[in-house]
Amino acid sequence: MASIKEIKGRIGSTKKMSQITRAMQMVANSKLKRAEENSKKFQPYMDKIQEAVQAIASGDTTSSHPMLEERPVKRTGYIVITADSGLAGPYNANVLKMVTNEIKERHNNNPDSYDLFVIGSLGLEFLENRGYPVANSRTGLADQPDFSSVKEIAQQAVSSFSSEEFDELYIVYNRFISVLQQEVDMRKVLPLADSDLSNQSQASSLSTYEFEPDKESILETILPQYAESLIYGALLDAKASEHSMRMTAMQAATDNAKELVDDLTLQYNRARQAAITQEITEIVGGAAALE
Repeated sequence: MASIKEIKGRIGSTKKMSQITRAMQMVANSKLKRAEENSKKFQPYMDKIQEAVQAIASGDTTSSHPMLEERPVKRTGYIVITADSGLAGPYNANVLKMVTNEIKERHNNNPDSYDLFVIGSLGLEFLENRGYPVANSRTGLADQPDFSSVKEIAQQAVSSFSSEEFDELYIVYNRFISVLQQEVDMRKVLPLADSDLSNQSQASSLSTYEFEPDKESILETILPQYAESLIYGALLDAKASEHSMRMTAMQAATDNAKELVDDLTLQYNRARQAAITQEITEIVGGAAALE
């Protein structure tokens, strides 16, 4: 059994740890609110650019672009979004598990059939240490990232698809549903033919659009921007999930620390009571021996 001094020391260190986790929980909560606001502010832009793309893709079947066309899949690109730090529960593990399982099942671990674009130092370290080929990476992102922070990797991924270096592009990230619910998701970004761009229910309301100089020229410019926006929107969503899961993990750690302090306090009181009882017994025994 631990001594009274050891138990007291553990109580003190556990209380300090709970103060740290409590502070981290409050910081994560603050960052989560800002991340949710950023995601909501970005949504109107996404809706408008999607509406413009729908107007072109749905309104004229003669317009075409490589990003809208399906082709035989020989090579696949994956954008993997993880965090730069831990202490966020299963946030990173869920994404990496889905990616590695997908590579194993779909590509039989053949590095010539896929490319990885990794965001986040934990994901980069994990994949590189296990020999997965990483075409490009971006680490050290701010807690509230702007588009310029991922512009290079997004543009490279989109241009690689356009130049047929690979034939489809997926993004793997934690999708934010609510503060208490996040879900790891694999979303197809390119080609755009499988998305709702050809939603016929909206075609009539978009038929009033007029395009200059022509639809093909606009597609050439707007489709890469739209694909890059999908990547940035997923990043904002992933950041909200990261802060939410870190807040939840730190709250659980704080609660566990409080429970541990209660258990240790009970042990301390019992040990102290036993020590006092032992001292009284020795004093009584000594006094009896003197009589």
